[in-house]
Order: sequence, then C-alpha cells, then structure tokens
Amino acid sequence: MGNWVVNPWLSVLVLATWLGLNVFLFVHAFLSYERDDKYYYTREILGSALAWARASARCLNFNSMLILLPVCRNLLSFLRGTCSFYRCPLRKQLDHNITFHKLVAYMICLHTAIHIIAHLFNFERYSRSRQATDESLASLLSSLSHQEKERDSWLNPIQSPNMTVMYVTFTSIPGLTGVIITIALVLMVTSAMEFIRRSYFEVFWYTHHIFIIYFISLGIHGIGGIVRGQTEESMKESHPHSCAESFKKWDDHDSQCERPQFEGHPAELSRYIYKFPIIKELQYQCQQVRELSLAEDSEEEGLMSWKWILAPGILYIFERILRFYRSQQRVVITKVVMHPSKVLELQMNKSGFSMEVGQYIFINCPSISYLEWHPFTLTSAPEEDFFSVHIRAVGDWTENLVKAFEQRHSPIPRIEVDGPFGTVSEDVFQYEVAVLVGAGIGVTPFASILKSIWYKFRHADKNLRTQTIYFYWICRETGAFAWFNDLLASLEQEMEELGKVGFLNYRLFLTGWDSNIAGHAALNFDKATDILTGLRHKTFFGRPVWENEFSTIATTHPKSAVGVFLCGPQTLAKSLRKCCHQFSSLDPRKVQFYFNKENF
Repeated sequence: MGNWVVNPWLSVLVLATWLGLNVFLFVHAFLSYERDDKYYYTREILGSALAWARASARCLNFNSMLILLPVCRNLLSFLRGTCSFYRCPLRKQLDHNITFHKLVAYMICLHTAIHIIAHLFNFERYSRSRQATDESLASLLSSLSHQEKERDSWLNPIQSPNMTVMYVTFTSIPGLTGVIITIALVLMVTSAMEFIRRSYFEVFWYTHHIFIIYFISLGIHGIGGIVRGQTEESMKESHPHSCAESFKKWDDHDSQCERPQFEGHPAELSRYIYKFPIIKELQYQCQQVRELSLAEDSEEEGLMSWKWILAPGILYIFERILRFYRSQQRVVITKVVMHPSKVLELQMNKSGFSMEVGQYIFINCPSISYLEWHPFTLTSAPEEDFFSVHIRAVGDWTENLVKAFEQRHSPIPRIEVDGPFGTVSEDVFQYEVAVLVGAGIGVTPFASILKSIWYKFRHADKNLRTQTIYFYWICRETGAFAWFNDLLASLEQEMEELGKVGFLNYRLFLTGWDSNIAGHAALNFDKATDILTGLRHKTFFGRPVWENEFSTIATTHPKSAVGVFLCGPQTLAKSLRKCCHQFSSLDPRKVQFYFNKENF
C-alpha cells in the first residue's frame, strides 16, 4: 500500500518546481534585457518597461507550452496505466491534471496583464520621445531614419508624431495578433467559470476551442518585430559605454563615435511565411508603421514563441488524430433504459473496447451536434460484455439526447464514442478501506466499482485487497435511488450469502423531501426494508455529518489506509478534504485518509 499513498509534499514539490521555473525564466529574461549592452539605447527610450515586457513574454511562452499537456487525455491514460514508473506517488499527480491546467491558465492571465501594462508604458515612452524637441539622446534615437535604404538605423517604431495607438495597433501583424490573443484568452477564461461550465456546457465547449486561434496568433505574433538592439559590428565601432555621452558629436567627421546601427533578426518562421505573397505584402505595409502597442513582441521573442509551442502542439495534434480515429469506430447500442428523474441508460458494444473501473468516455451524437463531445463516467464493470453510461438531462444537449431516445417510432440515433480515459477511481481497490461519496448523478463511477466488486466476489478473486467499503449516496429526490436499486439489492444478497455483511456499508441520504415523505417513512420505520428504496438499509433525511462519519471510520479501522473518493461538487470536496486531514493520525503507522476527487 505504501507505493500508492499520496504524499501531499509531492504535490507541493511539483507546484514549487513549476513556480520556480516561472520565477527563473522571468528573472533571467528581465536581467538580460535590463543589463545587456545590446539594448542600452533601447532602454534609453523605454527604461525598465522593456525588461518587464520581455520577461512576461518569456513566461507566457513557457506556460503556453504547458497548457495543452494536462488535457492530452490519451497521454495521461498511457502514463497512468502502462508506464510502470508511474505506479508510485508520481502517478497520483496525474489526477490533478485539470487543476494544473487551470493554474497554468491563471499564470498566463497574470503575465498577459503584465505584458499589456508594460507595453502601454512602452508605447507612451516611444510616443513621447518621438515628439520630444529637447535634443536629448532619446529624442535623437527616435528620429533615426525609417527609410528602406537605412532600414537598419532606426530604433523607434513610431514613424510619425501623429500616429494614434489604434492605428498603430491594427496596422501591424504584432498588434493585430496581440489583440486577437487577448480577446481569445478573455473568452476562454470567462467561459470556463464553474457556473457557465456547469449550466451552459455548450458555451464552454465551443468557446474553449478558440485556443486554436490563440496558438496560431501566438506563433506569428513576432512577425515584423519591434524592439531592436544594436548590431555587433556597431558595438565594436561605437560601444554605448564610450559613445552614449557624446551623442551630439556622432555626425562630426572627426568624431570617433558613429551613429549606432540596430537590427532585429527575423524569426525563422517568418522566412517561411514571407514566401506567401499576401503575407509578404501585408508585412511590407506593416513596416511603414512599426509599433509597440499592447501586443508588441521582438524578433527574438517571435522566434522563440513558435518554438516553445511547437512540440506540445504536435503532440496535441497527434492526440486529436488518435481520438478522431477511435471515435469513427462503429458503436452498437444493445439496450436503452429510461430511469426516473430523466436519466437515460445506454448499453453499448464496440470492437476492441477495454475498460477499468471508474473510467469515463466522451460521447457525440451527430444528429444533435457534430462538434460537441460530452464526458460521461462508465457505469458498467470490466467483467461485463458491454459498457454503459447513465446520462441525466441537465442541459440542452442532454435534454435533446434523452428526447431522441424517447421517440420510440424513430430510428435509434447514431452514437460516437471516444475513450475510455483513466481517472483517480481506478485506484480504489489499492486501499484497505474505501469511502465512496456520490452526489446525485455523481454516483456513476461508484456503480462501476460496486458492480466489479460483485463480480470479484462471484469469482472468488483473491487479489482483492479492499476489506471494507463505505458508500454514501446523496440525492435530492427519491426517484434517483431507483437508478441503481437493483445493483444495491444484488450486493446485499451476495454479501449475506458469502457471510460478508460488513464488507459493504452504504448510507443513502435524501436532501429534498416534504413532511408527507418523512411522516410516511417514520410510520414504516420498523419494517425490514426501507419504504423509499426497498433496501434493508434505511434512508437518512438531510446531509451526512462528516465529522461523525470519519470519526467512526477512524475508530473502526485504527491502522488502515483509507481512500476517500468523491464525484460531486467543490463545496463537498472542501468538507471531505478537511475531514481527511483532521482525522488522519500523525503517526504514519495508524489510520490515514487520502482524498481523491473525480475531474473531467
């Protein structure tokens, strides 16, 4: 069991490593632009805002490289189930993929804000130095020619004092792509909010795929670079440390210092893009109004941007191709069951389909939407000759799917399936004691687990490590309990026949009821079976008092490793996580609770 224990310090180490890399990249880039003599004259105009913009851009590139990796589901499933190296605490970190994905997104937002603010300062300083008439060094540098024959001599991208920020922004590739990147990021982040994702999944689904536009724009953002540095040849002939103070004598014939020359190495990607006539012409037009607005990026950063995202981009494309190929395999629907509370059960077969407990699949129904794929936990067991899902009508897509299957005189809609993909629930049988908590339709992964347990006992599986299971199911309405009543009844009978009545301890909690239901249940409390479910265990009214439940489990299993698994809302997750910490013994040889939450 020791290899499967989740060490919280490992999560802290992973998080600290990621934060440390962000700090290192930021500081390294900041100091490079703040101290490098190549950008001495650039800093004369921009000051430290140059370094702030470049440092934030470096971190943006780094986090844009990471953002796709946590959602490469085939890669995660491969690492989880195939690589023996990950059959240890490191494998557990894969369960936090969505959390890490969100953290990376927040970091991108943070550095985007820094990047934009820094460039607003930069633009103001470029504009101010271009308009200055005080014969200062910044004014002289800003007046260097923009003519084609002297194109390496200019430093300030603002060609005319009359140019506005709007004009400069929307007449250059860096500016236009910067605006697109910012808008795409705002749409993706806002549509991913919990409320929108839960209530309007279609909005989240479509808007989140703007990431394609985000990455394309990021890859070409540096074309027609803005910030320039002094050339190596010019620095040898006219080093800023010795020539900056005598800038008024640069044009004198007897001066040992000449006017500095500047360059911006074109990005390698640009060389290929420029082969297209329309891009070449656009770039030529953009050269007339070099700018540094909220989205400016230099040639160096433009070069690096596409290199940062190239590898994860290729990996993600391969991931999507694989998922598309698997989704095109024929799915045969063998059984359709309509349960109470608008819950649809689909039993299906698919060639080569293999699953583990607690895994999930993505389902698409082309007759409803060609593009939308929705995740659903498998409710079947690996031992069964089919796989199944229970789908509750809670949104437009699921409502339409349920209606499509309710129409008895119409052909059965075609279903496409991608998966299965691994989740934290795969590890449930690695714990001596398992606590399963499902809220509403969140019971689905545990239905798969309970079915698998039934088969394991039927076949006398000696490899089963789990000694006791505590199952909590919290529902708002009585009809929901009918979804898996037969399963629980079969488990009750199986455990009794095998003399293992204490193996499965389940508690059913009804959170929505009226006085008639409660009174009816009280009058029939002495009956052998529950009046609401027909099971031997009585239904409780209200919510569990988790402190009491955990205290009882800790007392009953004083030296066990207890895995707590939840498929439910975040508020419930906070309560369970707190109890896991509160009731875990300081002595590692005694009871330890390990919290695990389903994330799609």
